[in-house]
Amino acid sequence: MTIVLCAMLTGILLFFIFGIDERVEASPEKTRLLYLYERKDVVYENLRDLNFEYKAGKFPEAEYLRMRSQLEEEAAGVLAEIDRLQPKEPEKNGKGVRA
Repeated sequence: MTIVLCAMLTGILLFFIFGIDERVEASPEKTRLLYLYERKDVVYENLRDLNFEYKAGKFPEAEYLRMRSQLEEEAAGVLAEIDRLQPKEPEKNGKGVRA
């Protein structure tokens, strides 16, 4: 009898933990461009934090310069890829547009 009750309790707990809730919806699929915008924000935040911590005296100048250079290179790569993937809009000042 005890084994049956333990098995039922285990089954109920497993269903409660791993059961799919009907109210849960899948999030929209993340595109590469959205990922890059999020990555850009993270890199910029890391640069701000690095500057703050350097000014607070937590890093020697050589370490600060090395880390800043790495973050700036990553930011440049992310921005270049964003520029490459972002759809181009026609110029609005009349240049390049023939009548």
